[in-house]
Amino acid sequence: MQEKGTISIHTENIFPIIKKFLYSDNEIFLRELVSNAVDATQKIKRLAQLGQYAGELGDTTVKVNFDKDKKTITVSDSGLGMTAEEIKKYINQIAFSGAAEFVEKFKEAKDANEIIGKFGLGFYSAFMVADKVEIQTLSYHDGAAPASWTCDGSTEFEIGPGTRTTRGTDVILYVNSESEEFLEKFKLQEILDKYAKFLPVPIQFGTKTESVEDGEDEEGKKKWKSVEVDNIINDTTPIWTKSPNELNDEDYLKFYKELYPFSEDPLFWIHLNVDYPFNLTGVLYFPKVKNEFELQRNKIKLFSRQVFITDEVKDIVPEFLMLLHGVIDSPDIPLNVSRSFLQADGNVKKINNYITKKVADKLSELFKKDRQAYEAKWNDIGLFVKYGMISEDKFYEKGKEFTLLKNTDGAFFTLNEYSDKVKAIQTDKNDQTIYLYATNVSKQDAFIQSANKKDYDVLVMDSPIDSHFIQHLEGKLEKTSLKRVDSDVAEKLIQKDDGYANLLTEEQSTKVKEVFEKAIANKTYSVEVESLSPEELPVTVTMDEFMRRMKDMAQTGGGGMSFYGSLPDSYKVAINGNHGVIDKILKAENEEEQAKLAKQAFDLALLAQGLLTGKDLTDFVKRSVGML
Repeated sequence: MQEKGTISIHTENIFPIIKKFLYSDNEIFLRELVSNAVDATQKIKRLAQLGQYAGELGDTTVKVNFDKDKKTITVSDSGLGMTAEEIKKYINQIAFSGAAEFVEKFKEAKDANEIIGKFGLGFYSAFMVADKVEIQTLSYHDGAAPASWTCDGSTEFEIGPGTRTTRGTDVILYVNSESEEFLEKFKLQEILDKYAKFLPVPIQFGTKTESVEDGEDEEGKKKWKSVEVDNIINDTTPIWTKSPNELNDEDYLKFYKELYPFSEDPLFWIHLNVDYPFNLTGVLYFPKVKNEFELQRNKIKLFSRQVFITDEVKDIVPEFLMLLHGVIDSPDIPLNVSRSFLQADGNVKKINNYITKKVADKLSELFKKDRQAYEAKWNDIGLFVKYGMISEDKFYEKGKEFTLLKNTDGAFFTLNEYSDKVKAIQTDKNDQTIYLYATNVSKQDAFIQSANKKDYDVLVMDSPIDSHFIQHLEGKLEKTSLKRVDSDVAEKLIQKDDGYANLLTEEQSTKVKEVFEKAIANKTYSVEVESLSPEELPVTVTMDEFMRRMKDMAQTGGGGMSFYGSLPDSYKVAINGNHGVIDKILKAENEEEQAKLAKQAFDLALLAQGLLTGKDLTDFVKRSVGML
């Protein structure tokens, strides 16, 4: 008996919306249809387990086929199947509250997941690529008759007798002219590899050629022959569905290579497995992050019941954990709602907090279990840990015990250990403990040596995030400041009550300042004459700590710091009035000789800072040779 009717969607705008607003994500149609087939298959298996279906399950493989000549794609399953009445119930009624709301809410939609899931449009995503869709189905119920359904992309459908003779459903897509790219084998394989690689039911896509052993030749060597076998594209039991005690290191490393074939082996990993108060499984890997800050992002894959959803997991995973790799699978994450709702969702917050805690616990465990091995990994994980310390207060509180600081001697210290190390000698007259740091050990060597002469310790802070980490530490550590070792002369970095007497008269100091200002002739450099140790350099060029730090933060994307990044560089030139070279300049025969000596001393200071380049460097070398 043939039957015609109208799909209950309350508007004729539904198909133009599907085709227009979801077009950029049109490959999702295959994910949705295959997922539906898997659901139907799992349900019949469950009914059989419960004794509510007594028939033979048979082969439950979901099959995807295409016919380029007929321009069709077919997804077939041996699942529950449907009666004609069930088709009316599940296919013909798209449940949403009013066409006007739908059109308004999604007229500028970019996220196909949101539209498809929220309004039950999984099946209807087929019309993103098809002019006509046909269903051939046979229900598992005893005595059920096969049924068919066809729709040409309008709101009209037709239900009639079907041709299927075995339990299950075929969904046949008649691909439109704009979507013929999906009639290529490599394209369909690519989509299946992306979305269905770990589905819990075998998915077959045609066949593939494999070499199998075929006896031995006369010399006793193995012979091989090529055979056609089913192309099963998925692993139905990926490691995150298993218990950790079923797995070994080789299993985790093998899975990592499946996900990221061209990556180095990870440092270590965390197996997530919780079922209360939310469901979450997965494996998170710690890659060798080093300084490739942006390149590492978007490497966590989000699944829902083994169906791949996205690799953009922001809001579900804490920001700093975006540097990790791996898989998260949870049916409790609302995938089909707006981001603002996602951020406020209770389960998402719990999952976010849980993952943060698990990561912190793992790092703490590694640190306590084998500190030496942990220190050896620090260059690879330091960036990640510091990022976490900055962005998550809860992580900071846990991370204080396993965050390390490294000094120029290559020694490592926890935050508490380092405070104890330097507090006595590096506390200034205002009772502030000063941590000195270098961002480029080789370029700042002269300043490091000057600090070391005073028994000051110098930290190495050379990662892309360290300018922000330094700022964060100052806000957290009590009575502690951090100064770059070349931000001032060693005498002034940590100011004590005792200082050096000025050997120059006021008149001599004024004269020295004038000589250097004339020799430098550049307003970028402000000259000051200071009373320093005779053992310090005659001239030191520095940039103010605050200004330098703001510029560093601006370069690495510090919020609100772009203003400082646009300011021209400015430097302080500290003249050591107590150095013999300054006395020599004052006693020079004439102003020309004074200027020549002052310029040479100034260029030496620039050379120590790595600021002497190009023609200025060439001229300096020529002058130096001339003085020999």
